[in-house]
Amino acid sequence: MSRRELVVLGTASMVPTRTRNHNGYVLFWDDEAILFDPGEGTQRQMTLAGVSATDLTRIAITHLHGDHSLGLAGVAQRISGDAVPHTIPVSYPASGQRWIEHLLDASAYHRQGRTTLQPLTTDGPVPPSPDRPDPGFTLRSARLDHTLDAVGYRLDEPGGTSLDPEALAAHGLAGPVVGRLQRDGAVQAPDGRTVTLDDVGRPRPGQSFAFVMDTRLCDAVHDLAAGVDLLVIESTFLDRDLDQAERWGHLTAFQAAKVAADAGVRHLVLTHFSQRYADPGEFEREARTVFDGALTVAADLDRVPVPRRSGHRSSTSTSSPSRTSNRTS
Repeated sequence: MSRRELVVLGTASMVPTRTRNHNGYVLFWDDEAILFDPGEGTQRQMTLAGVSATDLTRIAITHLHGDHSLGLAGVAQRISGDAVPHTIPVSYPASGQRWIEHLLDASAYHRQGRTTLQPLTTDGPVPPSPDRPDPGFTLRSARLDHTLDAVGYRLDEPGGTSLDPEALAAHGLAGPVVGRLQRDGAVQAPDGRTVTLDDVGRPRPGQSFAFVMDTRLCDAVHDLAAGVDLLVIESTFLDRDLDQAERWGHLTAFQAAKVAADAGVRHLVLTHFSQRYADPGEFEREARTVFDGALTVAADLDRVPVPRRSGHRSSTSTSSPSRTSNRTS
């Protein structure tokens, strides 16, 4: 069974608090696990969340402010200490090259892990890992509007075909013959008729995910969020502090929720909260003024499943994991 869920490692912005670690998010997507924005303390949070270095298949960094990147040093050393056997690409805005190099060489350690650097210079597809040339999705980046170079990420799975159990039963197809049908595209039914995938299949939309951190509103925010199943987006400020959000290159909860509503997002995850706010309920109340879909005001160590496909019925296709965030409403 495939696993598609977001594991939240940290949800603070610049200053961590007693209950919120610096940023860190792991997206499990089938056989892939992408670590986004490893802030300070990420290695420990991975341990608490049950995420191993061996799980990771990519590290994607939006920008080189410390709350989004200082944990890279520890994670890189953990990758080496655990002798992770596969190559882990590290993607980031190209202007952050010197900080990435410093973080990867921040202290003495025996290098056993394999990382490959992928500085991003233009919007568009992020190169796949040399060890995993076809992960089953496309990951792309787009430049955001922050106080230094920053990018957001979007993952898209291509559409496909799901087998309809009722149609299979009507043609008398079950067991190994179904596998042959999926592999060969056509099989002979018990009554002698030829059955094709078109006869027993239905369109299966691909799933999508977007990750938008520090930014003001800009075209890229809307582009990344358009129609995604799961949107993780910063909401550093409440709208009463909009002037501070504009000054420091951030979004408010209202702005983030309005983006999600306009984009048709199915599940919205708000995160990256300023330490000035004591009540996370304020973010939910503000977001609910414009967004009525599934909403999670993220807390450290939450697990948020990627929503099941629209119109999903029980079939031979895979499903989302069962563990969900207790802050989803």
